[in-house]
Amino acid sequence: MAYQTLDVEPLAGAMGAVIHGVDLSTDLSNQAFDEIHQAFLDHKAIFFHNQNLDPQQQIAFGRRFGPMGVYPFMEGLEEAPETFEILKTEDDKQNFGGAWHSDMSFTSIPPLGTMLYSLEMPDAGGDTLFANTALAYDALSDGMKDMLDGLIGVYSAALKRSGGRAQRFKTNKSMNAKNMDNVDMEAEHPVVRTHPETGKKALYLGKGHTVRFKDMTEAESRPLIDFLAEHCVRPEFTCRFAWGVGSLALWDNRCTLHFAIDDYPGQRRRMRRLTIEGDQPV
Repeated sequence: MAYQTLDVEPLAGAMGAVIHGVDLSTDLSNQAFDEIHQAFLDHKAIFFHNQNLDPQQQIAFGRRFGPMGVYPFMEGLEEAPETFEILKTEDDKQNFGGAWHSDMSFTSIPPLGTMLYSLEMPDAGGDTLFANTALAYDALSDGMKDMLDGLIGVYSAALKRSGGRAQRFKTNKSMNAKNMDNVDMEAEHPVVRTHPETGKKALYLGKGHTVRFKDMTEAESRPLIDFLAEHCVRPEFTCRFAWGVGSLALWDNRCTLHFAIDDYPGQRRRMRRLTIEGDQPV
């Protein structure tokens, strides 16, 4: 589309765009927001630099897209419980989100999107990778698409393939975890979901959360899960975002995967996150 109020700079051929000339702390006009929303749908992930946002201002921008969601395993900020901080300190050995995944696919109604705002960044590193799973679906053969049609995945919060969610929080003691007795929550969703706003199909699975296909064992399911998960993150389907302090990212959880790169040992990285309620995948 032709943007009248925005400067939208594509980040990569596959997906992602940096939006310039917008102050998200202000009350955006309907036209400006409509163009931001269209850029979000067109590019799957949108990025802003040099923003100065307190938690309430971040929440206000997020609410333009929909109601706030709740992440089940982290305490929200006292002054803004809809948000929480993701912190890796100089002493932490493992980051948060350091594997390809779609947020909260283990819930019955996963988020529409995730919004992350950077508060502290290392001197170098700490980028985030994103993958366009709609583009990945389009690249599959017709035979594979036919096989996946109607296939249901079982999605778990346990993260068993990477040592378990509770253990991951133990290795990062800076994170204010909760509900560790509920890490086995599961949900069932189509492996190919249709985007409710664009009508496009996208792959919806990953190695971390998708444990098996419905009515199949984990051993039977794993080869196909692994193939599809690795297919989704082929370089030609991805982009890479380099944060600065005051950067904000919003990605479409319905048709993307993301990966927080852990390449800054001995340095701090602090982010503020919120999620936007979505709909049941179909």
